[in-house]
Amino acid sequence: MKTRRSHPAWSYFLAFFALTAFVITASMLLFLKYFARSAGVEFTRENLFSAAPVTFGNAVFLALICTGVDVLRRKLMVDRPVRAIVEAARKITGGDFTARISPRAAVGASEGFEEIIDCFNTMAAEFAGVETLRTDFIANVSHELKTPMAVMQNYGTLLQSPELSDDKRLEYAKAITEQSRRLADLITNILKLNRLENQQIYPAAKRFDLGEQLAECLLRFEDTWEKKNIDIETDLEEEVIVQSDDELLSLVWNNLFSNALKFTEPGGTVSVTMKAQGDFVTVRVTDTGCGISPEAGKHIFEKFYQGDTSHATQGNGLGLALVRRVVDIVGGEISVESEIGKGSTFTVKIRRAADGDIQKNP
Repeated sequence: MKTRRSHPAWSYFLAFFALTAFVITASMLLFLKYFARSAGVEFTRENLFSAAPVTFGNAVFLALICTGVDVLRRKLMVDRPVRAIVEAARKITGGDFTARISPRAAVGASEGFEEIIDCFNTMAAEFAGVETLRTDFIANVSHELKTPMAVMQNYGTLLQSPELSDDKRLEYAKAITEQSRRLADLITNILKLNRLENQQIYPAAKRFDLGEQLAECLLRFEDTWEKKNIDIETDLEEEVIVQSDDELLSLVWNNLFSNALKFTEPGGTVSVTMKAQGDFVTVRVTDTGCGISPEAGKHIFEKFYQGDTSHATQGNGLGLALVRRVVDIVGGEISVESEIGKGSTFTVKIRRAADGDIQKNP
């Protein structure tokens, strides 16, 4: 970073001297001419020469005072804030995102610096937040990638044993397939979330029946609920039309249904309700699973957050982050209500399509 080159004090002195000398000399000439005329005294060159040393001395004296005042003003109101901003900027560029600039109680020229300092501190706080998210994201991604890879490596080593029975070989091969699928899902979700957060996916709105979409998404998990003997209860209002991106919304329902079935014990119940209320439609997905603690509920939509570590191997902590981002993009709202041991209810609220809405082509 280039340092700011300050002007020497004598340059300010010369500038003020030239200005004040001109102003004072002109003023004195006008004053002497007026005084001589009013007093009936002839204004001669000798009068001017006699007054010149006094005028020059006054100009020098006033220039020195102005120079001193200006140098002091610059030291207090300009140089100090600039030095503080430069030092904090150097810390930021060096990776120290805790750097902040203390507000300065000053008036005059430094009032503009107060706005700069406020903006700088806000920017530094944003940088610190982004850096924390980046560090956590890298750490979590590394952990999530390492776990299935370690499992696949271990089972791959076991498969090399010549004495391994066919049943064990099949079991280990299935475990490797499951972990590779989990790894593929993780990478897919990371790419989707990255595209969503970088606004590389734009919603293509069109009119469709939300109840039909919910039913279609739920039927995709029929094998899952039959294997776990989970009761499915539905209460979907008919002919509820929305105008939104159907592919993005299907991502929301698939993640919510998958989580509800995943965390519900065999013999439990998962219910899906949809009710139209004025200009909005509310979808609720309720399960009788393990539930979420109030503390976990505050972070459940954060990337890689998994409130129930006993089920950590069943997900990668990105599903609900994707859901939250999609709901935000389509202009909806999502919330969760839960109680440990009694299950959870996820509520999604989106706007219905008005009668005059025109379908947009994707």
